[in-house]
Amino acid sequence: MRTNLPTFEDIIEQFRRQHYIADRQIAVAVFLSMRLQKPLLIEGPPGVGKTEIAKVLAQVLNTELIRLQCYEGLDANAALYEWNYQHQLLHIKLTEQSDQTIEEKESTIFSEKFLLKRPLLRAITQPKPPVLLIDEIDRADEEFESFLLEVLSDWQISIPEIGTIRATSIPYVIITSNRFRELSDALRRRCLYLWIDYPSYEKELAIVREKVPELDENLAEQICQFVQQVRRRQLQKRPGIAETLDWARALVSLHKDHLTPDTLAMAIGVLFKDREDIEVMKTSFMEFLERLHVRFRLAEVRQEQSSAPSDEFSEKV
Repeated sequence: MRTNLPTFEDIIEQFRRQHYIADRQIAVAVFLSMRLQKPLLIEGPPGVGKTEIAKVLAQVLNTELIRLQCYEGLDANAALYEWNYQHQLLHIKLTEQSDQTIEEKESTIFSEKFLLKRPLLRAITQPKPPVLLIDEIDRADEEFESFLLEVLSDWQISIPEIGTIRATSIPYVIITSNRFRELSDALRRRCLYLWIDYPSYEKELAIVREKVPELDENLAEQICQFVQQVRRRQLQKRPGIAETLDWARALVSLHKDHLTPDTLAMAIGVLFKDREDIEVMKTSFMEFLERLHVRFRLAEVRQEQSSAPSDEFSEKV
């Protein structure tokens, strides 16, 4: 069990200093994961800040972040190690005339000098415990999940040419999943669990204010109200916090200080990432604005309509 770690109250404050709004549930889960030396499995919709927890934790602990991005077909070699074949061949070429025996040459070229450490091996051979982020584990195959479970249990890796490499330090492990597929019960039992859902209006507004301080105060409220309403619709891809922040930054770049149908249409691809969702939302902008009681200048809207009569959305308005 690790000692001299920050309390969960400290984690809330330290995460805030890194501009991450962590509630009590997140802070307690991170604290217990560190304290009990158990991986933290974080699930939730895309774009709600799961990956960001690992990045911020590495900053708080002033340690290295090592990321293993999972994908279909990921195998042990890509996660553990590979031999640097080019350097091995070059070394063989340069030592062709040496007096070394074949055994001695093999011993040299299959040493750590020619070993390319991939994320899992790097994570357990650091002098200071790093943060190991295993991102989107649900994208990997079940076979890789079983292999990963073995590594997380033993904290050692066997390399036939070298032997067994045991962990010099146990990393802080964050595993994320978007629930693309169900994970095994064995992996779930090995980890602590945290579910992160879309944030409440108050929390999302606090995040936007923290991350985009230059955004107009009223516009920040309108943005968060709008996104909260949008998530209640049956969409292919509901916008997450990441999309909310991107949209806020986009509106700052466009020098906007309030929502209008034209403002929504201009940056619609920042908030929505599916064609069908965009078409649905284009026909619903006025409905959402009226529901949120957002007042916009009618004269400005009429001016925009008259100046761009061919615009598809303007015709609908």
